[in-house]
Amino acid sequence: MEVLTRQHYADIVDSWIGKGNIIALVGSRRVGKSYVLKDFIQRHKEEPDINIIYVDKEKKAFKDIKTKDDLDTWIEAHFIYGKHNCILIDEAQEIEHFEESVCNWYSEENTDVIITGSNSKMLSGELATLLSGRHVEVRVHPLTYAEFLQFHGLSDNDDSLMIYLNYGGLPGLRKVGLSSDEQVWAYLTSVFNTIMLKDIIERHDIRNIPFLNNLIAFYADTTGKLTSANSIAKYMKSQDEKVSSNLVLLYRAFYAEAYLIDVVSRYDIHGKKLFESNEKVYWDDLGLRNLKAEGGMDSYIEKVIENAVYKQLCFLGYEVHVGVLNAGEVDFVCTKPGKTVYVQASYIISDESTRQREFGPLEKIRDNHPKYVISATPLLTQRDENGIIHLSLRKFLKEGF
Repeated sequence: MEVLTRQHYADIVDSWIGKGNIIALVGSRRVGKSYVLKDFIQRHKEEPDINIIYVDKEKKAFKDIKTKDDLDTWIEAHFIYGKHNCILIDEAQEIEHFEESVCNWYSEENTDVIITGSNSKMLSGELATLLSGRHVEVRVHPLTYAEFLQFHGLSDNDDSLMIYLNYGGLPGLRKVGLSSDEQVWAYLTSVFNTIMLKDIIERHDIRNIPFLNNLIAFYADTTGKLTSANSIAKYMKSQDEKVSSNLVLLYRAFYAEAYLIDVVSRYDIHGKKLFESNEKVYWDDLGLRNLKAEGGMDSYIEKVIENAVYKQLCFLGYEVHVGVLNAGEVDFVCTKPGKTVYVQASYIISDESTRQREFGPLEKIRDNHPKYVISATPLLTQRDENGIIHLSLRKFLKEGF
């Protein structure tokens, strides 16, 4: 199957080539990191001055590369001195002490190294120490709505948006196709089970697997709600499952390390400080979230919309927090260098009470940063309401602000 270019990531990777940094593509399994590497090869393989050395730990041909010495031997056999060598290592964390090899080779003249990994701690510890900050981390997200339309050859309409909100944005669905609901959910089940087994259960030697499964299902059903480890432990006790708040925090960290979920802290808009408890959880992929949730789309559409808005904000490069006001809560406080925006996410704003709930908290913020309400209200594209931009969900997911 043709490798489609995800232009956003192609531009980022190309912009760092030749600048003396290891480029690390991180994100969940099956999110498309491997295809960013394959696309890089496809776009650059014919350039006469570039020599590409590719190691894919998920392929049988590379099964014998298990240690840094094995990796060094492979790279040395394919390295061409006098050319621009680009060393690409897919799922680098599967190679023991890969960081030592990577650090040695990237220091060679006219050499770039691009690695991928499915664990958020891959770049912590020894690798970070050895590199002393000489690496750049690029988070690869599931397909945006715009990419989803491209990958599946769909038109931009409400039907396509609902398919995206239901099935999510894992690139592998392009090969599976969207015509069979049964096959889509079978594929998503396979991906979810692989993440749980390889990146959580085996990596951390989990013994309490029933609670591991129950907790991730709980996070699916409480997407976008403020929760604390203590409240979850009390809830589990009411369900005859005795666990400590520390175990809740530990397992939540394991999900986050595997990029299944993101944990989003609260931000005091007036006091300009972060709170350390009662965070919200959002899922990396909408399809995996829906797979583990109870009920159908009609019962959790608001949660899915809020999660979809959160993921688009992350894709746009914002650091995202939950906003806290004396008089209420703002869904998202979004910041990046030199810019802050406030965002409310809603399903349909059809009456005055809903309007007050969504617009009211934004109206109470007395600074001049842009403020948005994003909703799936029919026939809406964009309009200004007293300085607050009411933006169509479909427009935002396709084009951003």
